[in-house]
Amino acid sequence: MERTPFGRMALDLRSEARTRRAGAIPFPPGDTRPSARRTRRFATDPLHVLLDGYDRHGPVFTQRVFHGNVVFVLGPQANHHVLVSGAANFSWRKGHFSDLVPLLGDGLLTIDGDFHRRSRRIMLPAFHKERIRASVTTMQQETDRAVAGLRAGTTIDLDHWTRELALRIAMRALFGLDPDAAARDLDAAREFEHALGFYARDYTLQILRGPRTPWARMQQARRRLDGLILGEIQRRRRSGERGPDILSMLLDAQDEDGSRLSDQHVRDEVMTLLFAGHDTTTSTVSFLFHELSRTPQARERLRAKLDDGDGELERVLDETLRLYPPAWIGPRRSIEPFELCGHRIPGDVPVNYCSWASHRLPDVWDEPDTFRPDRFLPGGEVSRLPKGAYVPFGGGSRTCIGMRFGQAEIAIIVRELVRRFDLDLPPGFRLRIRQMPTISPADGMPMTLRAV
Repeated sequence: MERTPFGRMALDLRSEARTRRAGAIPFPPGDTRPSARRTRRFATDPLHVLLDGYDRHGPVFTQRVFHGNVVFVLGPQANHHVLVSGAANFSWRKGHFSDLVPLLGDGLLTIDGDFHRRSRRIMLPAFHKERIRASVTTMQQETDRAVAGLRAGTTIDLDHWTRELALRIAMRALFGLDPDAAARDLDAAREFEHALGFYARDYTLQILRGPRTPWARMQQARRRLDGLILGEIQRRRRSGERGPDILSMLLDAQDEDGSRLSDQHVRDEVMTLLFAGHDTTTSTVSFLFHELSRTPQARERLRAKLDDGDGELERVLDETLRLYPPAWIGPRRSIEPFELCGHRIPGDVPVNYCSWASHRLPDVWDEPDTFRPDRFLPGGEVSRLPKGAYVPFGGGSRTCIGMRFGQAEIAIIVRELVRRFDLDLPPGFRLRIRQMPTISPADGMPMTLRAV
C-alpha cells in the first residue's frame, strides 16, 4: 500500500499518531497546522517555502504539506548527516517518492541497505571512466547530427530539442539500438518519457486511479517499454550478443562471489538510468543556457576558453547545478530517533534534505542567487565551504552512479552549441520551474539562435 499516494498518506498519518502518544518525541518547531494555502505554495514554489522556514526556524524544522508533517533539514551539516555520517538511519524506499517503485522497480534509486550496496558494487564497473569514454563517440555523433539541423535566426524550444537528443543518446548508449532503425523502440521510450509528466500534475490528479487517468496512461506506457526492454534482455541472453552499450555490461556484471543481476534487476536498473539520466541532462542544458543568455560576459568567457583546458566549462556546469540541482530534494524516512543541530527528531517520520534550498543559503554562499562560475575556481569560495555544502549528485553511497556519464554528455552538447551559436531568451521571458520529481522549466526554454 505504501507504494501509492494513498499508501504514503496512510503511512504518514500512522507515524504522526505514534509521535503524539505519551512519551513520544515531538516534531521539531515549524508550521504543523493544516493549511491549504501553504500546501498550494509548496506545490508551486517549494524553494522559497523552505528558505522561509530556514530563516524562521534554522536548519531543522517541520512543515505540514499535503497530508502530514515533514521534517526538513537544510545546510551543510544536515546534508552530510543524511547522506554520509547518519545515512544508515534513513530509508529512501519509504520516503515520499516511494510511488516510483512500481514504475522503476528495484533500481539503485529505489532500494536501501545491503541490497543497494550489493547492486551498486556489481554495477560500478559499467560506469568506470574507461567505460564512459566508450560512450563519448556516441554522444558526439548524435550531438553533431542534432546541431547540424539547427539554423541561425530560428527559435527553438531548447528543452524539447535536448530531450530528443538525450533520448537518442540513451537508446544507443544504454541499449545499443539505432534510433533510426528502431523507430518503434524510440517511440515507446518517447511515450514513456511523456507519460512521466504525471509527476508534474496537480496532486489531486496524481491520486486518481482507473481507465483514462494520468496514472493509467503512464502505466500503459511503462508496460509497453517493459516489453521492449525485457525482450531485448532475453534476446541477448540467448544469442550471447554484446556491444559497448551499458545493457551489455549489466548482463555480464558480477559480484566477487560470481553472482549476476537477474533479468528483472537488469530491467529495473536500465529503466532507472533512462528515467534519471536523460531527464537530468535535458533540464541542466536548458538551465545552463538560460543563465548564459542572462549573463553574456559569462557566455563570451566560456566560448573564449572552450579549448584551453582550464576548466571553465566544468565551472559553468558546476554553477548551473548549484542553482538548479535536478534531483532537488532527497526524501527519506527516519528509522530510529536521532539528533541533529540541537534537535531530537522522531523515528519513522518523513525527513527530507533539499540541495536546491541548501545551495541558496545566504549564510553559506556569497550572492547565492547570482550565476558566478568563478566561485568554483581552485582556491575560490567553494574550496572553503564545509562538507555537505554542495551536493548536486547526492553523497556517500548514494552518489549518482551515472554522474560521469551525464557530465560528459552535457559537456559535449554545450561545447558544440556554444561554438556555433549565441542562444538568446525572448524579451520578457520569465522562468517558471516545475518539479516532476526532478526540476525542469515549466514552459520549455525558447531560444533564438544567432550565428557567431
